[in-house]
Amino acid sequence: MDILFIKELLVFTNIGVFNWEKTIKQKLLIDIQILFDNQLSSSNDDLNDCLNYCTISELVIKYLDNNHFSLIEKVAEEIANLLMTNFNIPGIYVKIIKPDAIAQAKQVGVKIKRGIFI
Repeated sequence: MDILFIKELLVFTNIGVFNWEKTIKQKLLIDIQILFDNQLSSSNDDLNDCLNYCTISELVIKYLDNNHFSLIEKVAEEIANLLMTNFNIPGIYVKIIKPDAIAQAKQVGVKIKRGIFI
């Protein structure tokens, strides 16, 4: 199996538990690794046979733009479920970084793996 990855996808979404957080959009950085079989698309060089990272990125951005979340853990789960369902993905790794959450830390975040993953 092969891995398609998207690193540090910049997304702004409504996230947080405090009242002030519910009124603004905050920055998240998202890493996604998707387990898939690359043999067909690599052998025929056809966009229709690949897992399109542009389509995946656009779907994630649109989904997060249209929803509110309290926790980054929920964001990670939602992304994993969204992509596994829409693209019949056997395994996925999602990392969510909330860079401005703690003044004394460069980043905080969560990592999850769902499905089959090597």
